[in-house]
Amino acid sequence: MTDAHESTDADIADRDRLTIGDAIRCVTPLGWIVLVSGVLLLAAGTVFGWLELIGIGGVLVGVFAAAVPFTIGRESFGVQVDLEPRRVRVGDRALGRLQVTNLGERRVLPTRLALPVGHATAEFSVPQLAPDETHEDLFAVPTTRRAVIEAGPARSLRGDPIGLLERATRWTGVLELFVHPRTVRITAQVAGLLRDLEGVTGERITDDDLAFHALRPYEPGDDRRNIHWRTSARTGLLMVRQFQETRRSQANVLQTLETSAYASEEEFELGVEVLASLAQELIRSGVALSAMTQSGRLPTRAVSSMLDGTSRLQPHATAAPSLRDFVALSVRRLPQASIVFLVCGSATTDAQLGQLQSVFAADVTLVVFRCAIGHPASRTRLRETVVCTVPDLDDLPRLVRETRVRT
Repeated sequence: MTDAHESTDADIADRDRLTIGDAIRCVTPLGWIVLVSGVLLLAAGTVFGWLELIGIGGVLVGVFAAAVPFTIGRESFGVQVDLEPRRVRVGDRALGRLQVTNLGERRVLPTRLALPVGHATAEFSVPQLAPDETHEDLFAVPTTRRAVIEAGPARSLRGDPIGLLERATRWTGVLELFVHPRTVRITAQVAGLLRDLEGVTGERITDDDLAFHALRPYEPGDDRRNIHWRTSARTGLLMVRQFQETRRSQANVLQTLETSAYASEEEFELGVEVLASLAQELIRSGVALSAMTQSGRLPTRAVSSMLDGTSRLQPHATAAPSLRDFVALSVRRLPQASIVFLVCGSATTDAQLGQLQSVFAADVTLVVFRCAIGHPASRTRLRETVVCTVPDLDDLPRLVRETRVRT
């Protein structure tokens, strides 16, 4: 949960060793203006014999030279950045802590410390510290949108008061804060039709499973290993065992990331929330699950890792040649599924959805969740495909329950 950096003597010596490239990077845009202007004025004044230009140029170069000592010095900080918690839902509170300790043997002067947090950079004022003295600052991390927010690296800033030179020293690495999408609990359990030795028994009768159901007369072609000899001897007729098919739920959850499939950015976010809610419930129900977008497969071993993956999802301007191609790719890459959930937006047409069922085997159920903000919640059937219109995340549990896909 934390990321700390303890500065050793070797670390400090390495940080204090400036290369030519480091020295050039210390010059700010204002510093370059002052330095170049001073040099040009000195050169022009010398060539044309203008003492005024020489005087102004000398002052500018002198001011630049006076800024150099402000960047020289030995820093011996121990900097630690903590984020608590490391995983939050959209809108939940997340706090950070920045701790700076003087690891040296002498008092250090006040300094500034910059910490990038997401797309912004926070600056902290660190007062002068005695040896082993610690200064601590708390900060809030905005969590208004689903994202992976990077905090760090923390850098101390040393420079002159005018801002001609600024030396940045890195003290920490980068921490990630996962802002998960909103999710809802779904009480319905997805049905599975794939046969599996560890599955539950279904209503279909088969000749080669483990859950014994009944006996029937022998027919040519039956497996002789299934003959029940004791009953056959008693009745005088060959009788064979019948079994109930055992089933195991295998679900695949897909979401298209194509911007053309969604009417707005808010609709895309609703799609991510639907994907996360479905996958979360399937994982908790113990259903074998695979999840995939055009960015690749999502981790599905645990709810937390799956939600971490959804925090990284971003819309794609052009992710696949067509929705059908993406679904066909998922069939090739993912395990054989008994039911497939597809999440898309309101810009996805019935014609596009009508092409999808042919990609799957005849015994695979396809359920589409078409996110459409502002539309009424509904459940319709497009040939063999169930299409649920989801205007709001709170409508999802009822729509899933009405699909009646229980084990």
